[in-house]
Amino acid sequence: MSNGRKIKNKLAFTLIELLVVIGIISMLTTVVFVSVDPAKRFADARNARRLTDTRTVLEAIQQFVVDSNGSLPAGIGNSWYQIGTCTTGGMNLCVGATTRCIDIGATLGSHKYIKSNPMDPQRGTAATTGYAVTKDANNVFTVSACLAEGTTITVSR
Repeated sequence: MSNGRKIKNKLAFTLIELLVVIGIISMLTTVVFVSVDPAKRFADARNARRLTDTRTVLEAIQQFVVDSNGSLPAGIGNSWYQIGTCTTGGMNLCVGATTRCIDIGATLGSHKYIKSNPMDPQRGTAATTGYAVTKDANNVFTVSACLAEGTTITVSR
């Protein structure tokens, strides 16, 4: 410079630049959070467990029928019965099912087809598991997860 003073170049962000960067980061964070939605992911995981449990019960029933030359498990009738150890008048997690429960674990467990009654991952107990079973006039068994979140989980065979 002509007057003899040295000018130092300072590298710094302006306030506007900082606000723009903060705004972009907050928008990206919002988009990622909405797309990931952890509550929905947890519900999907619980529903996957429910689907596995209903298939396991149905496969145990079918294997019992095959191995016993067509004899059906005792206690499963044409009404919906809760799966569990409850007695008459027990809490009913399965709307439309009788308050009496079928203990699939005891019925089929003694034959080693299923170790114990499955329990709903969110609210199931040994007494009322959150699953129900029925059979129709053609002896087609249906198992349902009564507490499925946002969907219906029912398997038949």
